[in-house]
Amino acid sequence: MKDEDIDLSDIPEQDNNFFREATLVLPKPKVVVTLRVDADIIAWFKAKGKGYQTVMNAVLKEWVEQHRTNRA
Repeated sequence: MKDEDIDLSDIPEQDNNFFREATLVLPKPKVVVTLRVDADIIAWFKAKGKGYQTVMNAVLKEWVEQHRTNRA
């Protein structure tokens, strides 16, 4: 899709005040770990293609959030 084909009609234009007051929020850095995972599990994620480690992280993050909520 080309830039000119994108419909921006529902997005308000931002002026200099917005950017003056905006706060830059960077993602938390990832931690490199060695993890033992069953071969069939890693194969399933790898079969999903590029970014499989990011997907695995998202699945683990969601699991943790669900369990945090359930215990609260």
